[in-house]
Amino acid sequence: MVNDTAMERAKLTKTAVIDTRTLENSHKRLAELLKPGMTVLDVGCGTGAITSGIAELVGPNARVVGVDNNPILIEKARQTYKDLPGLSFEIADIYNLPFYGEFDIVTSARVLQWLSKPKDALNQMIQSTKENGRVLVLDYNHTKISWEPEIPETMKSFYKAFLQWRSDAGMDNEIADHLQHIFKDAGLTNIKITQQNENTKQDDHDFHDHITIWANVAQIKGKQMMEDGAITEDKLEQSQRDFSEWIKGCAKSQTMYLLAIEGTVNRELN
Repeated sequence: MVNDTAMERAKLTKTAVIDTRTLENSHKRLAELLKPGMTVLDVGCGTGAITSGIAELVGPNARVVGVDNNPILIEKARQTYKDLPGLSFEIADIYNLPFYGEFDIVTSARVLQWLSKPKDALNQMIQSTKENGRVLVLDYNHTKISWEPEIPETMKSFYKAFLQWRSDAGMDNEIADHLQHIFKDAGLTNIKITQQNENTKQDDHDFHDHITIWANVAQIKGKQMMEDGAITEDKLEQSQRDFSEWIKGCAKSQTMYLLAIEGTVNRELN
């Protein structure tokens, strides 16, 4: 049975962070693999920002489907990209995808980190892929994040509490470094790993957008964490204040550890 706690904690209530993502900036390895006419399934597509880039790259005669279990996000995606040919969005559960052997590439970006049963989800992605097609997963190891200079102790405490809150729900904070073994166990072959770290530096034009991501997480997920007893209101508010001052005063860089793992589907070997 799927862990309902993980599903509840993974719910997205604000979409500003995912709305600004693009295929070129947020899923680089996938952009390298795409060719005109390909069929592609984007699992956990959110509001379709990356999915729309896929459709633009593979062209109007291709087929691109984005699926998500959140009907609000799917409706927003449908309205935003309704005029893009070859692109459709469907409500679907990652643990029960309604496809079999239909896509050249099946991908998910920053999704499996939110699941209590990533192996089951991967098997569904494999099921949806054509023979000799590719499965591509992009995800983080949250324990390998780094900041320069170090963030305030109060924000470190929030971050530690956030990871524990996730772990308590069955989520894998180190999923990026475990995916290679999960892929092998699932029978995927020709496995390739590509480093895709998200780096932001003080002189980048979009530095503020990236360096404030954990301020946004604290704001979006903080209330849930308080309700679950993972952090007190006082500690949450103090971490937010101190982190804001750190950003304004001395923040120089942030590196989020991110890997793209891909493998080939070969059902004859399974």
